Amino acid sequence: MNWISDTVKSIQLRETLTQFVTFGMIVASAQVIWKGLMCVTGSESPLVVVISGSMEPGFKRVSDSLLITLLQFGDVLFLHMSKDPIRVGEIVVYNIDGKDIPIVHRVIEVHERRDTEETYILTKGDNNPTDDRALYNHGQLWLQQHHIMGRAVGILPYVGWATIIMTDKPIVKYMVIGALGLLVLTNKE
Repeated sequence: MNWISDTVKSIQLRETLTQFVTFGMIVASAQVIWKGLMCVTGSESPLVVVISGSMEPGFKRVSDSLLITLLQFGDVLFLHMSKDPIRVGEIVVYNIDGKDIPIVHRVIEVHERRDTEETYILTKGDNNPTDDRALYNHGQLWLQQHHIMGRAVGILPYVGWATIIMTDKPIVKYMVIGALGLLVLTNKE
């Protein structure tokens, strides 16, 4: 009878180990997907969430081939960083040295120096009355290429609300992570 007890314990241990390995594979898969997106898009952050109303509202169609995107709070942006020069009218995500949160705004001016091939960029939120110079570091009047994290190439409306809620209310984040972990650990497949 003792061998039956040992067999049951061995099976339970294997099931538990399998569940932990499955959970680890899910986490590793998410990391691989993120790193893959970074490689494909050329951006250090291929997805960003719009967290302010400075780019509202909605969409504005200029013609059948040109769609000017005006972003809303909670939208998820897909970013891509290419070697093409940045143009006026593009939506870019930039990060200011010493500040943690990237900013999503439209390019309103671009100046290129022919002698050094440096590019100077000025941005503005569509819903803001003035340009972004007040957001830049003290004494900084222009962004340069190294500030740009990527250009907006796609949008998922409202999907970012989940991230915003989990950031504002950490208890929600812990409840979701706990529920997902419990689901993985109790799964008997």
